[in-house]
Amino acid sequence: MSPVRLGAVGYLNARPLVYGLDRSPAFSLRFDVPSQCAALLHQGSIDAGLIPSIEYLHGDYRIVPDLAIASRGPVVSVALYTRKPIGDVRSMAVDTSSRTSVALVRVLCARVFRITPALHVARPDLAAMLTAADAALLIGDNALFQPVVGSRQPAVEKIDLGEVWTDLTGLPFVYAMWAGRPGALQEEHVRLLQEARRAGIAHCEEIARAYCPDSRERETIAAGYLRDNIRYHFGPDEQAGLDLFYRYAVEAGVVESAGELRFYR
Repeated sequence: MSPVRLGAVGYLNARPLVYGLDRSPAFSLRFDVPSQCAALLHQGSIDAGLIPSIEYLHGDYRIVPDLAIASRGPVVSVALYTRKPIGDVRSMAVDTSSRTSVALVRVLCARVFRITPALHVARPDLAAMLTAADAALLIGDNALFQPVVGSRQPAVEKIDLGEVWTDLTGLPFVYAMWAGRPGALQEEHVRLLQEARRAGIAHCEEIARAYCPDSRERETIAAGYLRDNIRYHFGPDEQAGLDLFYRYAVEAGVVESAGELRFYR
């Protein structure tokens, strides 16, 4: 049989989920930004993808059980940077590499921050974004490795959106999960993906070292992030958090329907 075409996220936080899959004859693997992973799946150019959670609602997909990129509390890599008190923000520059993060911003603006800022798309360059808007959304490696707030941007506050979500709901937030069309993955494929996660979690230090070969400082940040901030299971609490996110996204006008979580068996 032909290998299953997998689309994975190129960010550090996805590496434990794809550990060793590039050497598996069962899969062919490519890396893209989250929004492109989703676009390829929607187009049928890949069989399964590590897609932003909001994208699951835009097709007839099944989720690989017990695998996710999630956080419970601070996530570090999904953050708003503001030049004003958040209640005074009227404009936001957003990196649309992941539509889930943009949807989360809209939900939190409605439910927590009580603001309705104008959003516009921008390249993930914090200085340029904050020149054009009151606040900026950065995700992934761009947020994780952003220089410490206060060094070059002394008037900028960083708001960790994973922390805000858990403070609001008491639940984890699911940023991405493996999903594909019904029948795209068989039981053996599911087992291999789950085994890759187990091996990846056991080798977080190695992953961080390989990902940041030229900087001990970045390697330390990466290892701590994989160990302490990101969760890779999709259990009952993660399902409850995702269901609630979908419901809030409908109420905020981000999507039309919350849908139903369906899993591969």
